[in-house]
Amino acid sequence: MIYLQLFWSFFQVGLFSIGGGYAALPQIQNQVVDVHHWLSISEFADILTISQMTPGPIAINAATFVGIKMAGIPGAVLATFGNVFPSCVIVLILAFLYAKYKSFKGVEGVLGGLRPAVVGMIASASLAVLLLALFKDGVIPDSMAGVNLFNFAMLAVCFLILRIFKPNPIYVMAGAGAAGVGWYFLEKLITVAG
Repeated sequence: MIYLQLFWSFFQVGLFSIGGGYAALPQIQNQVVDVHHWLSISEFADILTISQMTPGPIAINAATFVGIKMAGIPGAVLATFGNVFPSCVIVLILAFLYAKYKSFKGVEGVLGGLRPAVVGMIASASLAVLLLALFKDGVIPDSMAGVNLFNFAMLAVCFLILRIFKPNPIYVMAGAGAAGVGWYFLEKLITVAG
């Protein structure tokens, strides 16, 4: 049963993910956190982080990680296949139709109408990831207790480094990861000492 659920959930994500991986994030969150309760919101944030760091499209990486967590290697294969299959079929159909009707004005209208929707979906996913990174459980708290000050500081520092010095983003990610590991062990040291 879990195999069918994994395939069907990521089939839906693949079918309705217009605009790429980041636009699929709200749909993935809905399927794995809200509908099936396979992951908590913090586990979902961890999966997103890993999916962004590993090579390949974020939606496929997320499908693979969720599939392997829920049902091992067969679950990963089915979730990944479910995510990719609709896109392959749709792209083949659209490529045929575009080659045949590309000069038709209605095609330009459809593409022009899809662009703002894709931007909105990406903005929604970006806001969700930002809230997960800065606030406990992704919800803006009433007090400062639920605010992750370290993540706020890291966001500001990384943003300034990228805007001012324009280094390779991989170096900034590696530095932020190293700072995160250092902060984790410093917190553990303080907890043990206190």
